[in-house]
Amino acid sequence: MMLRDFKKEDAQNIAGWIRSEEELYKWSADRFNKYPLSGSDICENYASQIKTGRFYPLMAVDDNGVAVGHFIIRYPRDDDDSSVRFGFIIADPSFRGKGYGKEMLRLGIEYAKEHLSASRIDLGVFENNESARHCYEAVGFTAYATRECRMPIGTWKCIEMEIIIKC
Repeated sequence: MMLRDFKKEDAQNIAGWIRSEEELYKWSADRFNKYPLSGSDICENYASQIKTGRFYPLMAVDDNGVAVGHFIIRYPRDDDDSSVRFGFIIADPSFRGKGYGKEMLRLGIEYAKEHLSASRIDLGVFENNESARHCYEAVGFTAYATRECRMPIGTWKCIEMEIIIKC
């Protein structure tokens, strides 16, 4: 597996991996609030953020170049380059439960360390998304806080997780 830059053509595949409104909110919290999601919705959301130079959408592809997952890395604060945040983490449903998510995250951690000089990565996962939380824990993320998120389909507890990267 390897990481490559997100292309506009990837957006429709990603949208297709979201099979229900609940999956949409587990993936994006309240960032889209529209189901079903289209590739155009993703491209529109990403366009202005990419221009900042502090937002990196990535695709995980297998040895045959088939997209198996996606996530973004962004700097959450303009005044701090030491910490980045992973978000919009998703795997193609046909590849879930096979270790692809863990490998994608490991590659993302290396990317953040080598290309962005980050020493800390954080992410949020909803309490009702146990498989994702277990995946994040398996690669070394640990919980450090919780918060409530109000969304159109209810209020969910979000677990904030982090990993400290050693140089």
